[in-house]
Order: sequence, then structure tokens, then C-alpha cells
Amino acid sequence: MDNFSLIADIGGTNARFAMVETGSINPTNIRNLAVDDFASIDLAIKQYLSDLGSDVPDRCCIAIACPTHNDRISMTNNGWVFSKRDLQNHFGIEQLSVINDYAAMAYAAANLTGDQLIQVGRGEPLEDFPIAVLGAGTGLGVSGLVRSGGASIPLVTEGGHVDFAPTTEQEVAILRWLLKRYERVSAERLVSGMGIQNIYQALAELRGSPVERISPAEISRLAFEERDQFALETLEQFCKIYGSVAGNLALSYGAQGGVFVTGGIVPKMLDFFIESGFRQRFEAKGRFDQYMSTIPTYVMTAEEPGLIGAAAALV
Repeated sequence: MDNFSLIADIGGTNARFAMVETGSINPTNIRNLAVDDFASIDLAIKQYLSDLGSDVPDRCCIAIACPTHNDRISMTNNGWVFSKRDLQNHFGIEQLSVINDYAAMAYAAANLTGDQLIQVGRGEPLEDFPIAVLGAGTGLGVSGLVRSGGASIPLVTEGGHVDFAPTTEQEVAILRWLLKRYERVSAERLVSGMGIQNIYQALAELRGSPVERISPAEISRLAFEERDQFALETLEQFCKIYGSVAGNLALSYGAQGGVFVTGGIVPKMLDFFIESGFRQRFEAKGRFDQYMSTIPTYVMTAEEPGLIGAAAALV
């Protein structure tokens, strides 16, 4: 497999490996390994290559859910710790790139085709303008990408931790409820799995009917299987806040190339999300309503976008 490179997308629970042909962004030979089954990343790589019957390729890109600017990589959500230099020397890799998982998402967003995206609302992307990416899951990941001189440059940020900015009386009340529990309330406290829980509990208590903490999955089940109106209202509020945060990000980046939604939550409620107040709140920026109406928003529906992004980083 001389014309192939090794790519990986590593999170707290799963390590996804694949091969990609030189110049392509389409992963092949994809395999998902459980992080807990391996004491270190090098053992997982060895297992994957052994299963594939492949030698170590000359080039490798690893997308990983933690900061990557130092040589020493310490995974946030699992016990893997490694040196980029040592890993490269151990396998004899000529070119090793280790990038943040949301940098990979930005690379992916810039390279996805029409059947890998669903547009929400109106707007047309402007070529060579910045794009923004955000994804709600366990937390709220945020990144972007700018183009300069023919190069694509990912912006790795901690934008999920910006201050939550309520825009309605109900959201002000939710913020007050959260401030009793947290010293500071970030966007991630609302736009994430725990955000759905927080919204549900806050609304219940504000209406004089406090409830026990229940999982986001149970709230979704109540909404979509039992058509529970309170659960549906919770998810609608979640989508509206998501839209506000996405709109703020678009303004900050000048993201006229588009805003791309990823993460584990939205694909599980895609039809509801498309019909929700997400887009209306995205555009609702006062004097900049018209400007916002021209910026397209998309949901990324491609399988394995992290691997696609890792592949794109090598091109």
C-alpha cells in the first residue's frame, strides 16, 4: 500500500483508523477499536496494521480530542499519553501530523459534497471566505477555517466556553437558574447533552414543578416517542439557543463561506432540528439580519467526518 496514508480519529472511547489513497479524502479499510482495549496508541496502531496486513505507511495524520500544539499529547478523556516525536520515530513515519479533532472537522466541512450536507434555511456560500464549525455532544466543539494564498488554515478554538448570552425573558430566567449552580455560565452549559438536561430542569423548576435530573436520551424519548410537550419545548429551546450561538460565531468569523453543524446530538433529531427555530435565531441579529440571511447553515451528515478531515489535512 505504497500510495496510501494512515489516518485516525481518536476520541475518549473509540479510535477509528483507516487508509486513504494519496490525493484522496475518501477513507478505506475503516476499523473502530475500543480505546480501553489498548494501553497506548502505538499498540492500537500496531493492531490495526496487523489486522490489515499492511506495513507502516510513510505518512500519517491523527485527529485527536485534546490540545495538540505540544510534543507531548495527553488525552483529555482517556489514559493515552504519547510523544509525537517518539511515535514518529518508533514507526519510522516520514510525515506525522497530529491535529485537534475539531480542526479535522473544519477540514472536513471545507471538502464535503452536496450529498454529505443538509442545508437548513437560505443563503449561498461565498468562495474563499471563512467557514465556521460547531458541534454539540458531550460538550460544545467550535472551530473554523480560513483560506489564504490557496492554503486552508484551520482555527482551533475553545469557542464553546464563551459566555451564554440570553435573548428572551425565558432565557434570562434560565440563566438566573444556572447562576445559582455555576459561578459562570458558558454556551456549553446550554448547547450540549448536559445543556438539554439543564434546560429541562430549569424550565421545570421555573414553573413550580421541579424534576429529578434525567438523561438527554430520556428527554428525547419523551419528546419523540410520547410527544411529551414539555420535552418538546425543551428541545425547541435548545435548538433556538444553538441558533443564537451559531449566529454569534458567524458574526465573529465573518463566516460567509457557511456555518457547519456537527456533533452527536443533531443527527438524532434532524427533522425536528430543521423545522425548529434554529435558523430564525441564527439570523436574528438586529441591524445585521440581512447580512445573516445570506450565510448558509448546514448539518454535516457524512459518515466518519473526522477521518475525512484527517485525510484532507494530508492533501
